[in-house]
Amino acid sequence: MTTSLFLDGKHAAVFGGGGSIGAAVAKELAAQGAEVFLAGRSAASMNLVAKQIEDAGGVAHARVVDALDASAVDAFVASVVHETGSLDIEFNATGPRISEYGNGKAALDLTIEEFLTPVNTVLRSSFITARAAARQMRKQGSGVIIFVTGSPARPHDPGTSGIGAAFGAIENLTRSMALELGAAGVRVVCVRTAANSDSRTIQDTTDAMAKLMSITPQQADAALAQMTMLKVSPQTTDTAKAAGFLASEAARMITGAVLNASAGAVTD
Repeated sequence: MTTSLFLDGKHAAVFGGGGSIGAAVAKELAAQGAEVFLAGRSAASMNLVAKQIEDAGGVAHARVVDALDASAVDAFVASVVHETGSLDIEFNATGPRISEYGNGKAALDLTIEEFLTPVNTVLRSSFITARAAARQMRKQGSGVIIFVTGSPARPHDPGTSGIGAAFGAIENLTRSMALELGAAGVRVVCVRTAANSDSRTIQDTTDAMAKLMSITPQQADAALAQMTMLKVSPQTTDTAKAAGFLASEAARMITGAVLNASAGAVTD
């Protein structure tokens, strides 16, 4: 655990807490002093993350919650507030496998179902979880909602029209909700990352690229890194630290903004 506990006394809900980015964010928030409530569909993966947090000296709880089920999400948020008295931070990293939305396919080759999959999963769950958190935060007069998107929100490579549409909508939702919630003391922000090379999604992506281009996954990963200004791909810990900053008092004047943490893969 770190010695500077910027989030001491805060309570955080992390949806998709058993996944690569969700786990990294949960660990970062806990390292900064927050009590973390992991929500997701896989009890085993979340229990593992919770144990890792507790072994490092943090406090974490794991609950099975379907982030696409509005009633279940509302009940989860209510349970967190009942147990702790507040919900101070909300983060959602849930999403489908790339094979489910045709990542890498040209828009003209996508089925309607493939194109809409990110909208019906990533965007839908982001709205459901943010709305549930916002309703509670508005009552208590404080809190921060943190969305996460990727570089396809600003198209820079072909084959990302479905996920790019969902990410673009989330960044718009960030600004819309910030406008509505600012007067209540609630901040709404977004982290835009790029290919986190140690995440499951990007490992699936590099495997697919390798087969398509007849190269190794390592070469595919290096190609993704070369697409950034820094010539290095972000790691899940980089994305987590960006989220941790936005959750902290150091970012108290930041709302309605997208923090571009894409290593320069895209610019605004």
